[in-house]
Amino acid sequence: MVVVPLLGWPLEVLLGSALVVVVLVLVVGWSRVRGPRPVRVAQRVLLIGTTQALVVLLLAAGANNYGYFYGSWSDLLGGSTRAAVTLPPTHAGRAPQQRQVGAAAARASVRNGPTAWSTRAQWATRGRVDSVIVQGARSALTNEALVYLPPEYFQPAFVHRSFPAVEVMTGYPGVVTNLVARQHYPDALLAELRRRGAGPMVLVMLRPTVAPPRDTECTDVPGGPQALTYLSEDVPSAVESVYRVRPLGWGAMGDSTGGYCAVKLAMMRSDVFTTAVSLSGYYHTLRDSTTGDLWGGSQVLRDLNSPEWLLAHQPPPPVSVLATIGTAERGHTGITDTRHFLSLVKAPMSVSSVIIPGGGHNFHSWSTVIGPALDWLSKHLHAASA
Repeated sequence: MVVVPLLGWPLEVLLGSALVVVVLVLVVGWSRVRGPRPVRVAQRVLLIGTTQALVVLLLAAGANNYGYFYGSWSDLLGGSTRAAVTLPPTHAGRAPQQRQVGAAAARASVRNGPTAWSTRAQWATRGRVDSVIVQGARSALTNEALVYLPPEYFQPAFVHRSFPAVEVMTGYPGVVTNLVARQHYPDALLAELRRRGAGPMVLVMLRPTVAPPRDTECTDVPGGPQALTYLSEDVPSAVESVYRVRPLGWGAMGDSTGGYCAVKLAMMRSDVFTTAVSLSGYYHTLRDSTTGDLWGGSQVLRDLNSPEWLLAHQPPPPVSVLATIGTAERGHTGITDTRHFLSLVKAPMSVSSVIIPGGGHNFHSWSTVIGPALDWLSKHLHAASA
């Protein structure tokens, strides 16, 4: 059976064609329906309802193509694909070495490889984007990631160099390819590298939705998905076992829910993450229909997952945070919340902020600050390693 992919123009064409056909049937057949009055009414209601349903589906498909909210039918319907831990080779002709990390092994095997983002001849000048699947040895969670390796990674002068690594996260629900195709993180970092605004970093791009369709908010849910463990332990361990990245001193960056997760990783796991960038993120715990109760009914656990509560009631960790927000972002996750978070920060934690005049909660606003944010992130990560 042929299944039309959720993303892309084929689904829009199919829905648009079906809408045209139903509208024609509605116009031509309105006066031609036959049968008793109740039957005629039912037929007309069915035609009108079908037309309206197709309009809604066409609009939804168009919005999904623009925003990359769901990447596949399994994402939309709540399914997930579990696979072996796979990471691509980093050097032609040489398989990565497996090694034990901590109490559990971050298992890795070669299955996926470089994407078409660049050719082999361009690796030393443009870098490479790898498609990988990471299955957590501790959390038992599986997620897709795209790993950007900068040009320096393939240059002879850097062959023995280990690079700073950054987890770059989407919002909820998110599609990981959005970070490359829509937000252009590899291109943005490459541009900053070329103008020497940033130093070389490895970007591990993924989404925080590790147990779709539930929004775990990067939380170790009691009796549920161990999202924090996956992002703070499994991903760094698995990536470090294959790529030349530093095991500690990671950065985290994301927008919306990804921004909340980035700050949360730095504050709760400062032994691994020392720097975070939050693009239109929020700084307190949320509960809604997509999250459910993430804390097993415990107010203590809920507080411990709130960056604002942690700053108000516990000693701050020695991490650096950059928070960006648009002036048009209102509500309890908008600019007022960001300003409250900024007011709570105290040494040894440091914070910088960027206020975007007229900026909203959207890709356009984030694209204006991604380059400068990568510069800021790079300076802090390279300074910490030095």
